[in-house]
Amino acid sequence: MHNVVIIGSGCAGLTAAIYTGRANLKPLVLDGHEPGGQLSLTTHVENYPGFPDGIMGPELIENMRKQAQRFGAEFKAGAVTEVDLTKRPFKITAGKETFESRSVIVAAGASARLLGLPGEKETDWAGTFHLRNMRRLFLPGQAACGCGRRRFGDGRGELPFALCQPRVLDPPPG
Repeated sequence: MHNVVIIGSGCAGLTAAIYTGRANLKPLVLDGHEPGGQLSLTTHVENYPGFPDGIMGPELIENMRKQAQRFGAEFKAGAVTEVDLTKRPFKITAGKETFESRSVIVAAGASARLLGLPGEKETDWAGTFHLRNMRRLFLPGQAACGCGRRRFGDGRGELPFALCQPRVLDPPPG
């Protein structure tokens, strides 16, 4: 029986692991589909507090993971396939293992959605980018366009959009 199971190991999950670990709750962190979340796939992170010169995404995730382990967090690989919150203790299934817990923190994060374009997977990080601000680092001075979904109004609806007019991107500062 665990005091707390944290689903997800990105920044939110690792922050939860640090705080619950410091509270001596001995958290169990289930890594999920992308261990470390999207930051583990990111190069230079410039907008995270405390790093005025930036930090590499995998390095930031590794530091946070070590800090959580220092406070007693346990990590298990695997994606959660089922959660039963109808009765206590809660049951969380990841692969062939089922864990019981007094509490559950869901920090599942997000994954990029691919469009299914020809060559999309083959050009990953070499022309196809899944994070809006990353294209500036790799394609300075080149035309680029993007597509995705944008919330509007009260947030209950989503409007698909596409930046159909390519524009030249400014190189990143520095």
